[in-house]
Amino acid sequence: MTNRSRRSFFDLVRLGIFVPVFAQGARAEAYPLRPVRLLVGFPPGGPNDTLARVMGRWLSERLGQPFLIENRPGASGNIATEAVVRAPPDGYTLLLIGPANAITASTAANLNFDFLNDIAPIAGITREALVLVVHPSVPARTVQELIGYAKANPKALNMASTGQASSPHAAGELFKMMSGIDFPIVQYSGGGPALKGLIGGDAQLMFEPLSAAIEPIRAGNLRALAVSTASRSEALPDVPTVSDAIAGYEASAVTGLGAPKGTATEVIATLNNTVNAAFADPQMRARIAETGGAPVTGSPAEFRSILAEEIERWAKVIRRSQPKPH
Repeated sequence: MTNRSRRSFFDLVRLGIFVPVFAQGARAEAYPLRPVRLLVGFPPGGPNDTLARVMGRWLSERLGQPFLIENRPGASGNIATEAVVRAPPDGYTLLLIGPANAITASTAANLNFDFLNDIAPIAGITREALVLVVHPSVPARTVQELIGYAKANPKALNMASTGQASSPHAAGELFKMMSGIDFPIVQYSGGGPALKGLIGGDAQLMFEPLSAAIEPIRAGNLRALAVSTASRSEALPDVPTVSDAIAGYEASAVTGLGAPKGTATEVIATLNNTVNAAFADPQMRARIAETGGAPVTGSPAEFRSILAEEIERWAKVIRRSQPKPH
């Protein structure tokens, strides 16, 4: 390159003519350059795992690197959460955020992290309704009838739960609190055993995520009384909401993606845009709908606000439901 050519080149750079081309290339190559791990705090086959695999496949196809699902069950999802908290903030270790994160964020003892501060929200994925279902032997066909039956027969009902920090448990505690009725809660080791126990008649009612409840409802093994969200579900349009009977009742299972605190805003923006793009794709939108949830779109800041609201909501419920010391 001659002195004149070199001067011309730097003149062009100074004027900004070449910079956009170089910057665009740098951004395109910045992330991801290698496989990304997506940690799920629950075993394979559950709602969180299913959603992670659907979204992981989409991210892989759009961003050109494998998004590898890694199941780390235990401690209501907190084993996986802590692993992400401790991971390098480089965008190559992500968390499938589930409802248990919001429930345990301010109620679980001895956590080694502050969920809302140590996990950077990336994007919401879904908000899933739970369905208040009863065993067919229960005579109630509405929420009002269930409340009346429970008051008249105080020892007739047990509620199935999938664990203290689960959305079925929290939704049931909120129902007890707002309806003024009480019944024992039977804790099962997971969603499958709880559903089996309910269908078998060992328990009589449960708040079950829509994705798991819909087939037993259609098969006649369970009766749906209401959905927990503020509006009716497209999957069960004839089923009313709990709030139709108990004003102000609302519960749902929120999912999304998170990363370690300190992850670059450019990486988070890339992931956020790609997740949100999934809901503009008809096939992907239909696939996500099959998991039982309605889309949660928006910015990382908006997802953070949703998580903060969920944490505050469930902290009040769980604390009020704890046994008082004698």
